[in-house]
Amino acid sequence: MEQVKLSQHTAILLEHARKEGITEEQLQQAVASRDAAVFQALENEDYEYGDLFTYAQEHGEKFEQALTDGYRMTFNTRNGLKIWLEEAFRLNSETDFVVGEGRIDGLHLTDAQLERLKQTLAVNWVVAAEIALATGGKEVSLCLKALA
Repeated sequence: MEQVKLSQHTAILLEHARKEGITEEQLQQAVASRDAAVFQALENEDYEYGDLFTYAQEHGEKFEQALTDGYRMTFNTRNGLKIWLEEAFRLNSETDFVVGEGRIDGLHLTDAQLERLKQTLAVNWVVAAEIALATGGKEVSLCLKALA
């Protein structure tokens, strides 16, 4: 089965909802009923959910399947990937990793997080390095595929 593709924007909104405590059941119910009301409390100038379902439908995003089977982002910008990492893994870009030109370095992830990142990362970015940590997990560097 081909992996479901979501835009970076949709993926960030989904991970923000999870980070803010929306349960998988609530997400599934909202998607099934196409009701964005569950997201209203999460909205601010950076996270607007009003057109989430319309956008997903117009762009053929299989939101329900993405919730159950995971997804791959269609394209990542440096800043968008930074935000996705913050939302998906509850990290802080000012203290937990370094964002450079076409690179993200010093990212400490568990093995499960690294596997999820590899499955989710858009094809225009690659995992450039993985260094095992004495405390478990890995220190990871990402870079644009064109720079690899």
